[in-house]
Amino acid sequence: MSASRLDSLPDDLSHRNSTGFAEFDRVLGGGLVPGAVVLLGGDPGVGKSTLLQQVSANLGAELQVMYATGEESLRQVGQRSQRLGLAAADMQLLADTSIENVLEQALACAARVLVIDSIQAMNSTESPSAPGSVAQLRECVSRIVQFAKQTDVSVFIIGHVTKEGTIAGPRAVEHMVDTVLYFENDPASRYTLIRSVKNRFGASGEMGVFAMTEAGFREVSNPSAIFLSRESITEPGSIVSVAWEGSRALLVEIQALVADGNSSYPRRLATGVDQNRLALLLAVLQRHGNVALGVEDIFVNVVGGLRISETAVDLPALIAIVSSFRDRPTRERLVSFGEVGLAGEIRPVRFGTERIAAAAKQGFKHALVPVSNVPKKIPDGIRVTGVRRISEALDEAF
Repeated sequence: MSASRLDSLPDDLSHRNSTGFAEFDRVLGGGLVPGAVVLLGGDPGVGKSTLLQQVSANLGAELQVMYATGEESLRQVGQRSQRLGLAAADMQLLADTSIENVLEQALACAARVLVIDSIQAMNSTESPSAPGSVAQLRECVSRIVQFAKQTDVSVFIIGHVTKEGTIAGPRAVEHMVDTVLYFENDPASRYTLIRSVKNRFGASGEMGVFAMTEAGFREVSNPSAIFLSRESITEPGSIVSVAWEGSRALLVEIQALVADGNSSYPRRLATGVDQNRLALLLAVLQRHGNVALGVEDIFVNVVGGLRISETAVDLPALIAIVSSFRDRPTRERLVSFGEVGLAGEIRPVRFGTERIAAAAKQGFKHALVPVSNVPKKIPDGIRVTGVRRISEALDEAF
């Protein structure tokens, strides 16, 4: 292949194909880029094949799609299509485990989108290793990437996340592909989250929310609604915060439970927030908030199975803990966010104005935020209180 001048490239460099799901397009960075290699990882049985079969049917209305499976028979794929009610008569199906033949057939049928289910079942004749091994996995993905870049065919690769065993997981080839997406779901919840951890064509950290139904996946257009329980918000130990996920604000409920400890080693358990961060916040609360919790068992949970890595939930987590400890609910319709420093100061977080606007849109009446995050123009219907210290925040919260 010879070199090309930059000004000789096609004019449609920004073109993207819609997958038929606005949430999935968001996670991809605005749609599917021609020639992109997308790795979709998750636990076995979480719904990876179901989602990509729905996406394939949507894309098949405008593009030629080939679905290559190395784990199922064509009859099984057809049965799933019937169950989901998919109209994908033009979709090309192939049951094969040879990556060379899969790519050859994709080229022969002029496919513009190729789905490989799954990469652990594929093998290449160039590698003597067993299917599923790291060497075999990397050889197959290397061939797929080369094929996609030379032909401008978009490729979805399904990869099973395995904790133990001889089969290599998708993390072994994350550096080779353009986009890496992972399923995140709580087995007790009907909702599934898909998060991008790497994206060369958009922002990483984007999240899409889907609900599993009898007819397959359905996108959730207002994710904040599923993470809020209107009945428990007014109870002691509960408060609403605004997390920033990718490019949008997401309202989540933070719950805390403080109980009398039964041993000399009180328990500190956090679900959805960083465990080490919780220990740090409790030390700050005792030193600068004058709340001693040395012998109490403390549990913090983010409702809905969501995991939040940012520090914006520091302040609401501490307010929820004090609320449970004092058995006092917070102000009605209160929302809060802010980072807590070791000196007891409340530090600003990014996108403060957008978070407050999202809370006002959901009907919250009072926002407790860092002073630096108080906007110059406050949205209608919400009162914003800026605080500088943790002690000041606790006085305003109740």
